[in-house]
Amino acid sequence: MSEVSPQLVKDLREKTGAGMMDCKRALAEANGDLEAAIDVLRKSGITKAEKKSGRSVKEGSIVSKVSPEAGALVEVLCETDFVAKNEKFKDYSLQIAEKVLALNVSGDVSEKINELEKQNIVSMIAAIGENIQVRRAVRWIGKCSSYLHMGGRIGVMIQYEGEASQAELNDICMHIAAFNPTYICSEEICPTLIDREKEIHIAQLVGKPAQMIEGILKGKLAKWYKEVCLNDQAWMRDDKVSVKQANPKICVKKFVRWQVGEQA
Repeated sequence: MSEVSPQLVKDLREKTGAGMMDCKRALAEANGDLEAAIDVLRKSGITKAEKKSGRSVKEGSIVSKVSPEAGALVEVLCETDFVAKNEKFKDYSLQIAEKVLALNVSGDVSEKINELEKQNIVSMIAAIGENIQVRRAVRWIGKCSSYLHMGGRIGVMIQYEGEASQAELNDICMHIAAFNPTYICSEEICPTLIDREKEIHIAQLVGKPAQMIEGILKGKLAKWYKEVCLNDQAWMRDDKVSVKQANPKICVKKFVRWQVGEQA
């Protein structure tokens, strides 16, 4: 055919997000047929995606979506910070969070959403030009709240019981983002880990009277709990009280705190 019209190229770009030259080539190959050109790009995109799927992804964003009945938290990775800030990438990440929220299952849904989004991910790789991965995705049923820090570099979601304002829930999520607890309370900690912690401190107290060791050990464990347990940590807005004391009406049942690209 003769030279492809600029309007057709523009229409194809808007529909696919592919580059201008790729759109021109696809339209030329499809003899100006817009739908056929989309198929050409998709076929090409699959080839490109396969080549890029093994490339390292250390940047990206954490996104969340919460409804009155459930909450979703998703980590979507790409290769560069430049793409992580791209509106197309951010919009797609939010779409994935919305799809996770709409699922009818609870828990880790990483494999399920990756299977459902397989073709869309291929199309996004073709359009953006970088490898993209949905690394982690969870969906919890019940009352949830979330918080994103540093533009989605850190993401927190809690499942809770009780009544609280959104500001109070945000504060708890912000606290988790800042202080990174491992557990909610000491009852969650595996007895083996507690025994190991005791052994470490007992070894440091060799030679002291047994009664003194018992008292010191109790204090050491209490200090450790304040470091690793959310409920026992000093509250970020008043370090004279614990998180639990500052928020008596809220019972956090579980939480997750992710940071983009961190080692699992």
